[in-house]
Amino acid sequence: MIETRGFRILRVFGLAFITLIIVLPLYVVITTSIKPLKDVRGAFEWIPSEFTLAPYLDIWTTVPLGKYFANSMIVTISATILSVSIAILAAYALSRFDFRGARSFRLIVLSTQMFPGILFLLPLFLIFTQLERAVGLQLNGSYLGLIVTYMTFSLPFSIWMLTGFFASMPKELEEAAMVDGLGRLGALVKVVLPVARPGIIAVSVYCFITSWSEVLFASVLTNKDTRTLSIGLQAYASQTDVYWNQMMAASVVVSIPVLAGFLFAQRHLVAGLSSGAVK
Repeated sequence: MIETRGFRILRVFGLAFITLIIVLPLYVVITTSIKPLKDVRGAFEWIPSEFTLAPYLDIWTTVPLGKYFANSMIVTISATILSVSIAILAAYALSRFDFRGARSFRLIVLSTQMFPGILFLLPLFLIFTQLERAVGLQLNGSYLGLIVTYMTFSLPFSIWMLTGFFASMPKELEEAAMVDGLGRLGALVKVVLPVARPGIIAVSVYCFITSWSEVLFASVLTNKDTRTLSIGLQAYASQTDVYWNQMMAASVVVSIPVLAGFLFAQRHLVAGLSSGAVK
């Protein structure tokens, strides 16, 4: 199909419009974060008349942002490591071994993505409460409860993606390694995992982002000691005032780990996602 001049112009305007929708909120966030509070409360200015970096310094004292940051790092990194580790073993088994119920298990894993997360909020809270009463295991308001919750939600998609990625890899790689003396586990660690690095990185980024930005379960399953960043940002809005410039500055700071993860994994991300979707 030959593109006409009018179609090319229409496509350019369409892409420009989509770009504007994406960039405009980011511009508002960044410019608001460098405005004094008096300018934020007044009429909105597209170009700030006064610039200040004070909000980026005050965000650490207005609320305990450093503590929330540490809590988010502990929960997110732990949930990501556990999810990816379990997903690797499960996906490898599903892609390499033919056992009864394998197809049904794949469908069950995929079907869990059909249900909204809020549907599991009350059941998880009740399960955690019953476990605390029965065996004394503290899950509500603890790191462990939030880690288990985030791992539960990211694990099905991780298994599905890595299963497709492992299935697209030739079995001859492992067979050659086992002929040379490696066992099944040794072939997985020394041969399969290095080749599957793009898919593993893609899944790791997905798990990290899913846990880092989650709000609903963190608002219920945490307390003042385990509160994460997504909930801590709400502390900039008190009953008497809202520190909009600090809230925007904190939002910029909170987005840095996610942005750094994308930049680090950029060359692996597209390859991993596309390869995992082949099967």
